[in-house]
Amino acid sequence: MAEQRGTEYRSAEYRIEDLAHHSGATVRTIRAYQDRGLLPRPERRGRSNVYGDAHLARLRQIADLLDRGYTLASIKELLEAWDTGRGLGGVLGLVAEVDGPWTDEEADRISRAELDARFGGQPDEDAIRDAIELGVLVPIQDRADEFLVPSPQELAVAAELYAAGVPLSAITGHLRELRGQVEHIASRFLEFTTEHVFARYLEHRPPTDADAAAAASMVRRLRPLAQQTVDAELARAMRTFAHRHLQYHLTSHELPQRDDEPREVALPPETIRAVEKLVGRENVAAFVAAATEREVQARTLDALTTSHANQP
Repeated sequence: MAEQRGTEYRSAEYRIEDLAHHSGATVRTIRAYQDRGLLPRPERRGRSNVYGDAHLARLRQIADLLDRGYTLASIKELLEAWDTGRGLGGVLGLVAEVDGPWTDEEADRISRAELDARFGGQPDEDAIRDAIELGVLVPIQDRADEFLVPSPQELAVAAELYAAGVPLSAITGHLRELRGQVEHIASRFLEFTTEHVFARYLEHRPPTDADAAAAASMVRRLRPLAQQTVDAELARAMRTFAHRHLQYHLTSHELPQRDDEPREVALPPETIRAVEKLVGRENVAAFVAAATEREVQARTLDALTTSHANQP
C-alpha cells in the first residue's frame, strides 16, 4: 500500500515474492515477462530488486488481456503503444465492448433434482455429460447437485422438445449440428463487417486511442444487426420450407411410399371433399397451405396484440 508522509505519498515497494503474492503470478512468470519486455525492470537497491505499484498494475493488465484471449505478442504491442503515449484506454474499451454480453438473457442456476424433473423424472447421466460438453450446463465447484445455466432459454427449448417426444440424444445431436452452422454464420458476419466497416479503424496495430474508441462505438451500433438478420431470414426460411413439407405430406398419399419416408398427415375425408368442391382437386394442397399460413399469421397477430395489451 502507498504510505503517506505529510502531504506526500510514497508508492508501495515489493520484493519479487511479494509482487507474485499480490498479483497472482508466479515468480517464474514475472521474470519471464521481464525477459520478454512486458514488464519494466525493477529498481536495483544494493543486492535487492524493488518493484512498485506500476509493476503490480502492469501484471494485472497482462492477466486481464490474457483472459480476453490475447497472445503475449499482441499484449506486448498494446503495452508498447501505452508506453509511447498512444494510449490504451480506447483499446481496452473496444475489448470490453466486444467481450460484453451479446444478449439480454441472464444466466440462472438449476438443481439436479429440478433438472431431472423437467426431463422425465429419471436421471440420465449420458444426457448430463452431453449438456456439459455443449455448455448448456456448467458444473458449479463444490456443488455436485447444482448447475449454472448460461442460457435458460436454450434449456427451456430442450425441455419443450423432450416433452413433445424428442429423445435427449436427438436434441443434443441437433444442437451440435446447429451450433456448427450458427458459428459459420457468425464468422461470416464478422468477416463481412471487418472488411466493409472496421478495416478503417484497425489499419494501425494496435489502433490509435481515437480509432479504437470509434470502433467500440460502432460495435454497439452493429451488435443487434446479426441477431435481427438471422431472425428475419430464419422466419422466411421456416415459412418456405414448412409450406413445402406440408404440401408434400398432403399429396404424398398419391405416390408410392417407402418405409423410410415420413407418414402423411391425414385430414378428414369430408374436409378434403369440401376443399375439392371449392377449389378443384389439383388445388387442394395449395389451398390448405395458404389457409394454414393465414391461421398462423392470425394467431401471431392475436398473440402480439394480447402481449401489448398486457404490458403495464
